Amino acid sequence: MWPMALSIVLERDELLLAFKPAGQLVHPTKPEGPRTLLDELRDAYPGERLSLVNRLDRETSGLVLVARHPDAAAELGRMMRRGEIEKSYLAIVWGEIRDDRGEIHAPLDRLGGHAPSQIYLKQAIIPGGHVSKTEYRVEHRLRGHTLLRLWPRSGRLHQIRAHLAGIGFPIIGDKLYGPDERLYLRFIKEGWTDDLKKALLCPRHALHADYVAFSWRGAPLRAQAKWPDDLDDIWNTLVHK
Repeated sequence: MWPMALSIVLERDELLLAFKPAGQLVHPTKPEGPRTLLDELRDAYPGERLSLVNRLDRETSGLVLVARHPDAAAELGRMMRRGEIEKSYLAIVWGEIRDDRGEIHAPLDRLGGHAPSQIYLKQAIIPGGHVSKTEYRVEHRLRGHTLLRLWPRSGRLHQIRAHLAGIGFPIIGDKLYGPDERLYLRFIKEGWTDDLKKALLCPRHALHADYVAFSWRGAPLRAQAKWPDDLDDIWNTLVHK
């Protein structure tokens, strides 16, 4: 459904920033599975002990930070945990968010441990869950939709998606955190259908990891990934509807 060509946005002796297209897994999940971003990287950098410093969901496009040897992986991991690597995302959500800026400071945990859910990995805002914080800024508003820039200040599974759904502004195209989790089960069974298109608008969740910035060896590093064509098409459709 989506292109899988490897694209390196920034390259240094100890690290890389790679662009992951929507639809590509970051790493293998089973022996006979499809080629992943890590597979592509290993082919392009043979003999190097590559490590993914951050990960993106399969349908999320954008920047992935890659360490090129174990020492760099350990240092970048510490920096990530200390909040020294800034990441921002763009997302198109259902609904019009009133405040120009805000934060979602709400604990997350696996929904199935607290309420009925047919999907094991699904997260939700749960009192007493893991401390989680996402900041946001409104970039544009349309009737019925908002384009947001978001900064996850913690690293929980599906954090941005679960936080936005939890406050009533799910990302368009999100089969798991959108209007009905049964849409996800239908997609797994039947693939993308006209009925799913009517319900979700977009064949993947409209989330894009577009910016990374941090200091490395005393020098600032910044990289930005272009807003992808498929999300541009969706946004333009919403503008002109």
